[in-house]
Amino acid sequence: MSGLVLKLGPKERILVNGAVIENGERRSRLSVLTPNANILRLRDAIRPDEVNTPVRRVCYIAQLVLSGDASEEEAELQLMRGIEQLSLVLTDTDSKLYLDAATQAVQEGEFYRALKQLRALLPREERLLATAPRLS
Repeated sequence: MSGLVLKLGPKERILVNGAVIENGERRSRLSVLTPNANILRLRDAIRPDEVNTPVRRVCYIAQLVLSGDASEEEAELQLMRGIEQLSLVLTDTDSKLYLDAATQAVQEGEFYRALKQLRALLPREERLLATAPRLS
């Protein structure tokens, strides 16, 4: 059996094909058997006012597909361009692995997997931006 497995904490909310679903009082595990279902953990969601860095912008595009606010066709080109631009800056081996995996996920229409790979770059981006010289 393949598919997405979600491990949810108590009262954790997820968005499934546009519907908000809240877990009960206990931890649970869900297996999503339907391929290409649009699922987004709301705790991982990036709010529009938080879209203020290059990686967050690309993550947000994938998130829009998962929330049903953008079509896969609209988002695919933007995601591929964004990933390409990130690959010009994030050139270390680990970042390249995440970006390659995100690219493959987008090409396969697996936007949740793409978002997961891209989100892994957020701490790295945060560290880089924290150490970048400030323009005065």
